[in-house]
Amino acid sequence: MTYKNDTEAVEAFVAKYKLLTQEIGKVIVGQEETVKNVLISIFSKGHCLLVGVPGLAKTLLVSTISDALGLSFNRIQFTPDLMPSDIIGSEILDEQRNFKFIKGPIFANIILADEINRTPPKTQAALLEAMQERQVTTAGKKYPLDNPFFVLATQNPIEQEGTYPLPEAQLDRFMFNVWLDYPKFAEELQVVKLTTTNFKATLNKVLNAEEIIFFQELIRKIPVADNVVEYAVKLVNKTRLNSEFSADAAKKYLQWGAGPRASQYLVIGAKCHAAINGKFSPDIEDVKAIAIPILRHRIVLNYKAEAEGMSVEQIIKQLL
Repeated sequence: MTYKNDTEAVEAFVAKYKLLTQEIGKVIVGQEETVKNVLISIFSKGHCLLVGVPGLAKTLLVSTISDALGLSFNRIQFTPDLMPSDIIGSEILDEQRNFKFIKGPIFANIILADEINRTPPKTQAALLEAMQERQVTTAGKKYPLDNPFFVLATQNPIEQEGTYPLPEAQLDRFMFNVWLDYPKFAEELQVVKLTTTNFKATLNKVLNAEEIIFFQELIRKIPVADNVVEYAVKLVNKTRLNSEFSADAAKKYLQWGAGPRASQYLVIGAKCHAAINGKFSPDIEDVKAIAIPILRHRIVLNYKAEAEGMSVEQIIKQLL
């Protein structure tokens, strides 16, 4: 991949992003904001948690994106009896009585962790090292994962019986927490028309692994003005109760604020949001555009907020 300069590379990125959304749009009707956030997390080397009621095409969205990106894809269905070895892999004795490591489904570019909160914390923790360090350790040996590597997890917000809430450490490793809503009437009409016939969309591969890695590095090279970084860090500090920048809404309604990873994701996400809009440097509006899905799962409401019916989104909007 050779471009004369970074300006030309950003223009190429915008063109590829538009092509990518067009291909995904052949299968996924509507959900533009969700698609945008998932793609931003991919190009920012992040992971994404998709939360929505059944039937909103969460699984279909992930498999469609992996097809359009030309990446290897594995789906792991999280169940109460799933073990860490079912994700990472395990060692077996071969015919020569030597231990041999059999790789688990985690060894792919895109991992769909379907209904991630249905499995106990012991199994959820098997993803922690993979998500942060892009490697797994078993029997004292480290095995690097495929590059690029993303975890896209789904969660059902309604049926909480027999589920295990994700620990804060696990939640913090997700760049975005994206809530999917019901489709609009016109979109649902289109979905029904498409899915009740023999029509099957043919997807073209828009990007390969090498190009994705190139664009990930390009996003990291985009310069950011000091005032934008300060705005992002100050916004995160506003959520903390013991910070000099603590907001009144945080002191009144929050039990816990966001950590430094939120500041990092706000800046890298703003860079990617700027790039997909053809800008060569992010501004404060780019930070605001991605703030809710980045902060949503990193702040904890107190009893007062719950008693007054305050939502996380309402508080983040006050902070913005």
